[in-house]
Amino acid sequence: MKILVINCGSSSLKYQLYNMDNNEVLAKGLVERIGIDGSNLQHTPAGKDKIVFKQPLSDHEEAIKLVMDKLTDPEVGVISDLSEIDGIGHRVVHGGNFFSDSILVTDEVIEKMKKCIDLAPLHNPPNIMGIESCQKLMPGKPNVAVFDTAFHQTMPPKAYMYALPYEYYEKHNIRRYGFHGTSHKFVTRKAIEMLGGKAEGTKIITCHLGNGSSIAAVKDGKVIDTSMGLTPLAGFEMGTRCGDIDPAIVPFLMKNEGLSADEIDNIMNKKSGILGVSGRSSDFRDVEEGANSGDERCKLALDMFRYQIAKYIGSYIVALGGVDAIVFTAGIGENNSGHRAAICKYLEFMGLKIDPEKNSLRGKELDFATEDSAIRALLIPTNEELMIAQDTMDIIG
Repeated sequence: MKILVINCGSSSLKYQLYNMDNNEVLAKGLVERIGIDGSNLQHTPAGKDKIVFKQPLSDHEEAIKLVMDKLTDPEVGVISDLSEIDGIGHRVVHGGNFFSDSILVTDEVIEKMKKCIDLAPLHNPPNIMGIESCQKLMPGKPNVAVFDTAFHQTMPPKAYMYALPYEYYEKHNIRRYGFHGTSHKFVTRKAIEMLGGKAEGTKIITCHLGNGSSIAAVKDGKVIDTSMGLTPLAGFEMGTRCGDIDPAIVPFLMKNEGLSADEIDNIMNKKSGILGVSGRSSDFRDVEEGANSGDERCKLALDMFRYQIAKYIGSYIVALGGVDAIVFTAGIGENNSGHRAAICKYLEFMGLKIDPEKNSLRGKELDFATEDSAIRALLIPTNEELMIAQDTMDIIG
């Protein structure tokens, strides 16, 4: 079975074509600057170098058509005809209260996705465009929507509700949703395998650490709490996002700095976090370089990042009633041994012991805790695209 995975951004499109018989990536690529001057497709067939095609692309439909043309091209393609594609899996950021799992796309599903646009105005519209374009270009092929929020929908009300007037939940669906769900789901499954293969009885904390980061508490294979909220702004310090702050800071800054609601939203989402504290960069590598050269603000930014993650882990150990394993994944979680070691050090009092030699490895699935550690420390590279492909195969299979 061959599954095409599509991830549409506002002006970009990522894709991977999988052979699900062996989980092989047949081709992958990226379309950039859709609707902007300089549109291009970067196409990489398996085992070959990346090929760049430059041509104007006015919308996502044109971009997807170009992708399909290259997938079937006699010279750079990997299939002879689009009929070889059995289904298309789409990343969709927000499913609101409607979707607790991936789902086969119907007209009714699209209408419900459109009702979630207010909750993800930058992401859901291009996600929907990608689905509708595939429906038009490959009529009759099944499309599956895989939601970033779905894996977190097992949270109980005590975890997802905010202490605001209840009417705002009823009128506007204001509640905690959580994000990075596809990644948390993928590494949870892998962690359960590494712990013996049975979800029942497991207590796992998954840390998706990148420029955008979130943590989830997973009991018996199901999420009971997660750090991101109504939007991906909540949680701990990220590349440019502030994470949790005293909400009274918002009206205080609006009043004293003369800021509009849009301006303060932009500051919290794009000018805060590691960038805001360090004053140097949102790239953790640049900030680490600054810290190593003696920049105190860079050091503070990294100390805050590690401390806040450890606090979340501690609170989730309470929520879970203990913990069997802590999972590190995504760009920083998979590749930065220094952050992993510093975070784990906060948990030494609970019996977590790590093997420095194993922890020095990167991008490889392993348990880097010592044999006598009371808690397992797992490094699991995430693969959201493969998770989308697997969900799609399961639904259309």
